[in-house]
Amino acid sequence: MKKHIANIITGSRIIFSLPLLFISLSSAWFYILYLLCGLTDMIDGAIARRTGAVSKFGARLDTASDLVFTLVCGIKVLPLIHLPVWLWVWITLIALIKILNITLVFIQKKKLISIHSVLNKITGFCLFLLPLTLTFAKATYSVATICALATIAAIQEVYFTKKGQEVLQ
Repeated sequence: MKKHIANIITGSRIIFSLPLLFISLSSAWFYILYLLCGLTDMIDGAIARRTGAVSKFGARLDTASDLVFTLVCGIKVLPLIHLPVWLWVWITLIALIKILNITLVFIQKKKLISIHSVLNKITGFCLFLLPLTLTFAKATYSVATICALATIAAIQEVYFTKKGQEVLQ
């Protein structure tokens, strides 16, 4: 059982994510489930390393759980955020840089590589905080700040993959 606890925690992120689609963004349950998703994302890898349960399956499950959580949040939060066109263009450019980087690395190495740089982690944490700040901070400023971090992180990602540094912890 000890070997599976990290994967159970990771999989629970999918279970906690799906109800978010049906719960009001302003309800306490939304925030409880949202924070549980964030907590599972923060602790699953550490538990896997501590218990010696790091595996390819766990890494793939983590990626799938992150994807489900991100899609659910995108579906739930994006329609509520009113951003100027220039910010949507910036977000699209960041996504294109990241997709291009993943594609080029896949063509070169025949595998998907995830860069876990400190800057990527900071950007992800700020992005995670975004829905929690929508009631008191103007979305344009918050999203622009996150875009600035994400742009630097995406460029850094290109640099790291060109240097052959696949995964940074």
